[in-house]
Amino acid sequence: MNHRPEWIKTTAPRGTSAEEGVKEILSSQNLNTVCREADCPNQGECWGEGTATFMLLGKLCTRNCRFCDVAAGNPNGEVNEDEPKRIKKAVRDLELDYVVLTSVDRDDLPDGGAGHFRDTVNLIRKIPDPPLVEVLIPDFSGETSSLKMIKESGVEVVGHNIETVERLTSRVRDPRAGYQLSLSVLEKVKELDSGLVTKSSIMVGLGENKREVVKTMEDLKRAGVDIVTIGQYLRPTEAQLPVEKFWKRSEFENLKVIGNKLGFSGVVSGPFVRSSYKAKETYLKAR
Repeated sequence: MNHRPEWIKTTAPRGTSAEEGVKEILSSQNLNTVCREADCPNQGECWGEGTATFMLLGKLCTRNCRFCDVAAGNPNGEVNEDEPKRIKKAVRDLELDYVVLTSVDRDDLPDGGAGHFRDTVNLIRKIPDPPLVEVLIPDFSGETSSLKMIKESGVEVVGHNIETVERLTSRVRDPRAGYQLSLSVLEKVKELDSGLVTKSSIMVGLGENKREVVKTMEDLKRAGVDIVTIGQYLRPTEAQLPVEKFWKRSEFENLKVIGNKLGFSGVVSGPFVRSSYKAKETYLKAR
């Protein structure tokens, strides 16, 4: 078991007046953000740059990936129909200029929750001078009809995370997820609209080696992915998979060099990098 090195530390948000204002608005609208739910080390920085990541469709996930501490269960088709309106109000009140929408997996819904994504994006679009919108979607079981809803919403970026290398997928992810399924989802999005920017993320530290990570990057590039993010897996609780290795900063920097050589429009690689970290900056560069 690898012990966390001293440099794998970051400063927690200090509760500035701006950050407290964000928390107050989110609480008043009873909204979930990945920033808070995952206690993301980058939340203060992102909020300060006018970016936030909202988590749609509740806190109960129909899948049970072994790296994630989101509660698993069956929401029984329940959807809060007012959530898109509340997110629109929060986005407007926070004066965000870049919004990321993600969700738990909802295999209990016929469309996997794609319609809820679409409705939320459509309402955000009605804000005067609306922000750019990125969605980080589940695989929707590969259903083209659900992916069409996402494409027709008019988002700027569609992200779907492959999470880990092919060899470790069955160990790390829920059995209903899959390496090839994730690649096919990313490919389908590009087939539906070649102008959409697509994005995926890889966690390292779960037992993979550099060769496997590079192979995953190559597979993502062949699937038409524009942006890739690479970050260190940090074990949320004792119930999740242990960290097998803490990658060095120099190794993350090397992966970024390789990603640039492979031709990605944007590569963000570092120990604290998460899917939506530097999202606006990376999107603008990719465009």
